[in-house]
Amino acid sequence: MLETVRGPRQLIVGEGVAQNIPRVVAECGSRVLIVTDRVLLGQPGVAEIVAAVREKVEVVGVFADATPDVPLADVALAVSVAAEVDADVILAIGGGTVIDLAKIVGVIRRHGGTPRDFYGESKVPGPTIPLVAVPTTSGTGSELTPVSVLTDPDRELKVGVSSVHIVPDFAIVDPELTYTCPATVTAHSGIDAFCHAVESYTARPRAHGPRDPVEQVFLGRNPITDHYALLAAERIARSLPQVVRDGGDKDARADMSYGSMLAGLAFSHAGNAAPHALQYPIGAATHTPHGLGVGLLLPYALDAARDAIGDRLAILAGVCGLDVTDASDAEAADTFLTWLDGLLADIGIPTTLADIGVARADLPRFAEMAGGVTRLIQNHPGPTDTASLTAILEAAWIGDRT
Repeated sequence: MLETVRGPRQLIVGEGVAQNIPRVVAECGSRVLIVTDRVLLGQPGVAEIVAAVREKVEVVGVFADATPDVPLADVALAVSVAAEVDADVILAIGGGTVIDLAKIVGVIRRHGGTPRDFYGESKVPGPTIPLVAVPTTSGTGSELTPVSVLTDPDRELKVGVSSVHIVPDFAIVDPELTYTCPATVTAHSGIDAFCHAVESYTARPRAHGPRDPVEQVFLGRNPITDHYALLAAERIARSLPQVVRDGGDKDARADMSYGSMLAGLAFSHAGNAAPHALQYPIGAATHTPHGLGVGLLLPYALDAARDAIGDRLAILAGVCGLDVTDASDAEAADTFLTWLDGLLADIGIPTTLADIGVARADLPRFAEMAGGVTRLIQNHPGPTDTASLTAILEAAWIGDRT
């Protein structure tokens, strides 16, 4: 047995735990950079947190101009605000964009350079300044993960900085902060979390040498990630449609917070796979939300690999509450994929790539680009040559899983 478990120094989860944020931040440093966005800064709950932090520390700088997909221009602006206040701790309050931005700011604040110096796996040379991550959506799991995904205008797809050194020091997950999340954002972030769980559970297992858990970030599935992934899938499956319909359902919001957190723990080790790799060029080309893209692609990628993962799809069917007691693995896998189609339709995810403006002629190019995202595509349990990835995209373009 050779595995590793990574995570924050402390993970605090539950309704009302946001009240601990000022104390935790003050224990990490006295000169704070708060990273958030304008919409969140205008919400009473977030404004109260910012005010309470101001009372607890010496200096506070606020960067509230975070925009989707972390463009490099945002990184430069946030780094300059951090320098102005000589920040020795960062507080991120927001969704995945905000937390991913805070991660790369912490890297540059401690090690200098530019984001491009750290693209890829394990390029960050050591710990960064302390980061307290507070999610306001239930989806990305970024408050727990060793990944920051950025948008580089000189590249045709998103890029990732992956390192054990960018896992936040503290993660404070309070479902109450998600109560005001709009239905569309709830749907897109929620299906992203479900993809994290399913992609982790079906990821290709890999053999390791003693140095691999240090030199590599994503390591393939293992019994530990399976445990987190199945618990996450169960919670999200039972609550995502409900919370999209009724954002005021506190039990469903709690399920989604817990499910997103558990899925983040799973993919922090197992890694994401083809849906995420394929979404990188598609998302960059279409400027569509990340969760929408990975959710759309998930059933097509799973169907393409079903010969390798049929037994795992059958287990997922049971975990997601489907009656497959007397079914064979193949029948249960069919049941799961059909249910997944219905889930996506229920929460408003488009059926085909054509629906989001992807040109059919671009599919082979997108497949080739996705094949170069090694840290993700190596986890896909099916074939990963360009022709096979193109076939997944063709199926997704016309809307025919078979």
